[in-house]
Amino acid sequence: MKLRIMILFLVFGFVISNGQTKKIDFVQYKLDNGLNVILHKDNSTPIVAVAVLYHVGSKNEDPERTGFAHFFEHLMFEGSPNIKRGEYFKIIEGAGGELNANTSFDRTYYYQVMPSHQLELGLYMESERMLHLKIDSIGVETQRKVVKEERKQSYENRPYGSLLEKLFSNAYKVHPYRWTPIGIAQYIDMATLDEFIAFYKKFYVPQNATLSIAGDIDINKTKELVKKYFGEIPVGKEKIERPNVVEPPQTAEVREVVYDKVQLPLVLHAYHIPAQGTPDYYALNMLTQVLSGGESSRLTKEIKDKQQKAFFVGTIPLALEDPGLFIIYGLTNVGVKPEDLEAAYDAEIEKVKKELISNDEFQKVRNQIETQFVTRNSTMRGIAESLANYFVYFGNADLINSEIQRYMKVTKDDIKRVANKYLTKENRVVLYYLPKPVESN
Repeated sequence: MKLRIMILFLVFGFVISNGQTKKIDFVQYKLDNGLNVILHKDNSTPIVAVAVLYHVGSKNEDPERTGFAHFFEHLMFEGSPNIKRGEYFKIIEGAGGELNANTSFDRTYYYQVMPSHQLELGLYMESERMLHLKIDSIGVETQRKVVKEERKQSYENRPYGSLLEKLFSNAYKVHPYRWTPIGIAQYIDMATLDEFIAFYKKFYVPQNATLSIAGDIDINKTKELVKKYFGEIPVGKEKIERPNVVEPPQTAEVREVVYDKVQLPLVLHAYHIPAQGTPDYYALNMLTQVLSGGESSRLTKEIKDKQQKAFFVGTIPLALEDPGLFIIYGLTNVGVKPEDLEAAYDAEIEKVKKELISNDEFQKVRNQIETQFVTRNSTMRGIAESLANYFVYFGNADLINSEIQRYMKVTKDDIKRVANKYLTKENRVVLYYLPKPVESN
């Protein structure tokens, strides 16, 4: 289960898109400096979420300087000329708030959830790091150590820790998804202070950011505060170009066996799939629910419970801004050969390729999707993030209200069709993680 949490945490993709039954109203506009602003008013509780999404992730990095976006996730808390080093968390938490950030292949995201009377403080804090983040040798050297230690603990010293790097380096050969957000430690060591400053000035600018505010606010007063703290931040001078590299179609299965300090073998299949928001993505997402959506799903019932070949098995439709991956992974039970677990995967995939799912199964999947929509947008933090994501990735924040309809248009035939189209052996990467052989004295 820790492995599942790690994968979901690291990729930060739209595993399930967001929605709800109650319409979410919002106001959207743009400042003269290019900052996109989205405001949602909900006075039911005295809470406000302030979020900033910068449209920069690991795919925007120089291949010889990977890890920069993740590095800035940490560096952006270093303070400014008006916020002392180490005070950022103390100030927000001292005001009764919580805060955090995350980095993915496609974005860097920061949020604060605070009592609504602290809205101005939250806007001030976010504007400070967008206007003049403190980037000096002390902060950079501090965060170099932090990031390298995080890599060491999360990747190098953890069982299955290299899984994502192995997966993406095998699945992508030309697209910048071939490296993961954590980056390579040696590149962070090699980077100069001037390189970090240049990356900041290029990407952490108003025209590459979306400010999303949701909660107990007055729209007009909030607009005034946004203008006060963000209106005078200058436009970035460099043109921001999005990667336009297209990964060639995979034509033959790719396999790798990794020997690691693990007790149970892991078997992973990853199939190339279209980008998030495309019609087939929705059908693939629903296929995921068929295979591993809960204890009554096919993989869990058949492979884990009935055949007892897996200690755990699951699927993730890893939705990314560019074409992503449909992942099936599991840990074998004690004494089970990885080849047997792989054969069980293939058998279940063949079933969804050959036969339509039942009406009851289809209705259950639709219900699960709707429940996830409601759950995701049950908090101000979730709404703020959804609005920003929909605008940045899809160009339409109102999909927070209507994307559920795209799922409801998916038919049983669509689910069978995408299984046949994408879940083919020549379109996949297969990874085995096996216990290292015991060394003899």
